[in-house]
Amino acid sequence: MTIFSRIVAGEIPCYKIAEDEHYLAFLDISPLQKGHTLCIPKREVDYIFDLPDEELAGLQVFAKKVAIAIKKAFPCAKVGQCVLGLEVPHAHIHLVPMQTEADMRFTNQHLSLTPEEFQEIAERIKREL
Repeated sequence: MTIFSRIVAGEIPCYKIAEDEHYLAFLDISPLQKGHTLCIPKREVDYIFDLPDEELAGLQVFAKKVAIAIKKAFPCAKVGQCVLGLEVPHAHIHLVPMQTEADMRFTNQHLSLTPEEFQEIAERIKREL
């Protein structure tokens, strides 16, 4: 069971942004920018392109709603989307508010935020959904 599946099961806490029957969005705990959010299917599948077409399309539509809320909560040029998938063997999409493409470099220094800051960020995004 991956760490993301344990989050879905409620075994590990997260800063939840949105959830429906099939998908979950929560803040990345090692964010590139304030508002950096992960969108995952609740069903554990390692490689995003192994998802059936309908599930992959559903994940993208779910991520779009979250991205729109992120952009409202954290005004930016765009919300970037990235799929890496090597660090956790559970399909996921990174959504990162960005002013320039450099903001999406995962080699950049990641933010270190307090639990209170994470909670405030999550509430800002949820208010925009």
